[in-house]
Amino acid sequence: MKTYGIGIVGAGNISSAYLQLAQLFKGLEIRAIADISLEAAERRGLEFGVDAMSVDALLAHPLVDVVVNLTVPSAHFAVSMRAIEAGKHVYSEKPFVLSLAEGKALKASANARGLMVGSAPDTFLGGAHQQARYIIDGGQLGTITSGTCHVMSAGMEHWHPNPDFFFQPGAGPVLDLGPYYVTNLINLIGPVQRVAAFTGMGRRERVATAPGPMQGSVIKVGTPTTIHGVLEFVSGAIISIGASWDVRAHGHHNMELYGTEGSIFVPDPNYFGGQVETAIGDAPRSAAASYVHPFSKANQDLETAQPIANYRAAGLADMVAAIEERRPPRCGIDIALHAVDVMTALLISGETRAVQQLATTCVRPAALAPEMAQALLR
Repeated sequence: MKTYGIGIVGAGNISSAYLQLAQLFKGLEIRAIADISLEAAERRGLEFGVDAMSVDALLAHPLVDVVVNLTVPSAHFAVSMRAIEAGKHVYSEKPFVLSLAEGKALKASANARGLMVGSAPDTFLGGAHQQARYIIDGGQLGTITSGTCHVMSAGMEHWHPNPDFFFQPGAGPVLDLGPYYVTNLINLIGPVQRVAAFTGMGRRERVATAPGPMQGSVIKVGTPTTIHGVLEFVSGAIISIGASWDVRAHGHHNMELYGTEGSIFVPDPNYFGGQVETAIGDAPRSAAASYVHPFSKANQDLETAQPIANYRAAGLADMVAAIEERRPPRCGIDIALHAVDVMTALLISGETRAVQQLATTCVRPAALAPEMAQALLR
């Protein structure tokens, strides 16, 4: 398989995960890193032994085949479009755009040049979520008819060193954390056809308390921080979603799906691993049968009591494999665009108090069986 030269644009917090974990996968070689702050790129480049340069230089670099866009969400579209216009494939952090118009423009530009665009999240490729997919596809639960998912906390200002952009339009709990949940639902159930939601804002101002340059700063909130919505899937399933940064504590499970023959309890879609539980027929809720998957194996925080499986860049590795194999990537643009459609429609519904019919659809991404996941690893 060809080795693809990777250039990272954006040297913030998430870049260290890509720089570290891309080394696990075949076909990936990080050759450059850039940032609007050359100093930030140089610090990260020195840490990982990667050449640091300006964004312009990276986009013109002849050995960079794929640009990984790790900038803030409001810059995703502009940076990805520049990369496509420079003849590079693109893999973006989520959300890859903030509107359908931006997503369609990127798709048209990439298609015209024969380039591929992919987007995080790739956590649904994790062993836990692929196990849930295997159980659902196997028919043990019957037909999925309904379910719930919740992603709720007290907010990003308590742990992130630069939390201000999380509370501005283009972020908030739906566009920042919602991609993990919505994309996993698409993986498990398929596309959505319409949504409805109520939205609110717990506080107009928040104080950054995490150590860092913004500690003690007051953040003006410019986007809803509590969203409760309902998704109606093409399959007929009806799933409720609760996303909030106004919750100090709660007792909701991350994701529960209810079928005609049983229920499944899916761990946090923000992570690759975790315990899948089922309750089939009259049997009590219990751990699902063993399912050995490479992306379930703990590889981080091994010295702690709670080691985790982290295979971020799996979606990027699958995308370059898809380029070689001439097939759709599992974290492809159609799935990412549909997820953006779902999330922005929830926000529009909250503003207008009207049910929103979605303008896009997609095909469920192909399942990633254990042997397929193993083939992506070095």
